[in-house]
Amino acid sequence: MDAAPNGSNQYVIPDKMKAWVLGGPDELTLIEKPVPQPGAAEVLLRIDAIAVCATDIEVLKHGTPAMIDGELPFHKNFTPGHEYMGTVVKLGPGVDEFSVGDRVTVEVHAGCGHCPRCREGMYTSCLNYGFRAKGHRANGFTTDGGFAQYAINNINTMAHIPEDMSDPEATLVVTAGTAMYGLDVMGGLIAGEAVVVIGPGPIGLMGVAVAKALGASPVILTGTRDSRLEMGRQLGADHVVNLHNEDPVAAVKRITGGKGVQYVLECSGAPNALNEAGQMTSRGGRICLAAFPHEPVPVDIAHLVRNNIYVFGIRGEGKSATHRAAALMAQKRFDAKLIHTHTFPLAEVPTAIKYARERIEDAIKVVVQIHEH
Repeated sequence: MDAAPNGSNQYVIPDKMKAWVLGGPDELTLIEKPVPQPGAAEVLLRIDAIAVCATDIEVLKHGTPAMIDGELPFHKNFTPGHEYMGTVVKLGPGVDEFSVGDRVTVEVHAGCGHCPRCREGMYTSCLNYGFRAKGHRANGFTTDGGFAQYAINNINTMAHIPEDMSDPEATLVVTAGTAMYGLDVMGGLIAGEAVVVIGPGPIGLMGVAVAKALGASPVILTGTRDSRLEMGRQLGADHVVNLHNEDPVAAVKRITGGKGVQYVLECSGAPNALNEAGQMTSRGGRICLAAFPHEPVPVDIAHLVRNNIYVFGIRGEGKSATHRAAALMAQKRFDAKLIHTHTFPLAEVPTAIKYARERIEDAIKVVVQIHEH
């Protein structure tokens, strides 16, 4: 049964919950398993909605990035899914940063908190990634995620959301947060600078929105599908380039009067994307890779070195970028809801994943609504 208010801001929490669990490749099963209990610095969330991410599809097919010798390093009956939001229904010992009844959105990673990377704030690059005994958590990757009715979250992974933000929109905060992190690692000095976003998938589209919200000018989006490029325009792109119609490097040089741009956010994972990004970038410019090819690719390193071009890679939504993205969305600086295209109930998670994987009906962000308010 679903949790329900009990008159005193308390919730009736069942002993068992419905949850999808991972078997073999592309094998998901809906089972009942115990509702987890929060520990220190943790809360129990009733999951209200969760979005399907391309990384979820990779986890279903190949296992997680933390696989060790081909074995999944998590317990049996692992629940995937990481782009979720929900309602706090129970607090762990000593938690006073949140209250029962708070609506929150979540990010994936809670680092161990004591390795050198975590102490630098780089918890998405935790040196104890995948080791729960060391305190690391990556919900939906190494610890249970959100294709279920309840989940445990560390207080460091949650951001408050306003009451007028819908559940589906709140699931998109982590996507916007990933784009925000990409702009962060490149220096974050965005206002007044030209930015290219390569690839109008969910992260790329949010990259356009965040860059524009931070004052970038012009924002240029490149891709192959006119419908996605048009959505990019609605989210703030000043120029869009369809690769079927024009060479992207020539287009960027044309738009910028031959100068190139200071920043490129690469979200396509295309094999030649880094080389194209390098050719679009002015001397001393910066490139962030938020996606990656599945196979090794040749790169013109000499061009990057000669032109003093910096290349960064990001994993997820680090350095609390999710909180800053949530703030922009709460201020209605852009309409993330534009990329939400389909909604399914918890019982139809495999169908939701199929729509996302195969881009059925031009699906972009597919959301599973778990709890109806």
